[in-house]
Amino acid sequence: MAEQENERSNVRVTDARALRALAHPARIEIVEHLNVSGSSVTATEMAGVVGLSPSATSYHLRELAKYGLVEQAPSQGDGRERRWRSTGSSLWIESDSEQPEAAAAERALIDMYLNRDHQRVRDWLDRQAAEPLEWREAGALMGQHLMLTATEFAELNEQIRALMEPYRVRERRDPPAGARTVVIQYTAFPMAGREAVRDGEDHAA
Repeated sequence: MAEQENERSNVRVTDARALRALAHPARIEIVEHLNVSGSSVTATEMAGVVGLSPSATSYHLRELAKYGLVEQAPSQGDGRERRWRSTGSSLWIESDSEQPEAAAAERALIDMYLNRDHQRVRDWLDRQAAEPLEWREAGALMGQHLMLTATEFAELNEQIRALMEPYRVRERRDPPAGARTVVIQYTAFPMAGREAVRDGEDHAA
């Protein structure tokens, strides 16, 4: 099972058409649900997750399948109702920087993800007072300024990814009592401007 999951770990989305196909709120939710859960669903079951009709959800699933973002799953019954599953456990969005159309599609898709993630933070803040104390204290909004080389930066990102891996929803088939789904929104990027650089040339200037 672990070997199979490793083979299906990352789905690279690089083509402008695939990036545009994914850039729809319902499709983002469909792909995320299937990636996170590792389950197979019918269009009717998925419709309950995204809040659309089964026919609209079926259309979105077929469009996602055109670009390898979801695929048909084996039937669990008599085969009359089509089931769908993810083609991997995570997405890797990486357009060709030399193709303006692909770069623009990537930016539009990332903007949708950022807007969705920001709304999740606002929703948490709105309901925070009603949460149990242990969960209020466990939640965190934090930021750190670090001084890193590009190599150190890449290594740190990989270490953080590895630290979270055992706790992924699809990996925890028998979670301990009291466990809840937790979203980690992780962004890391170099600062701009000469004030963000620390090297011999800048110190001598």
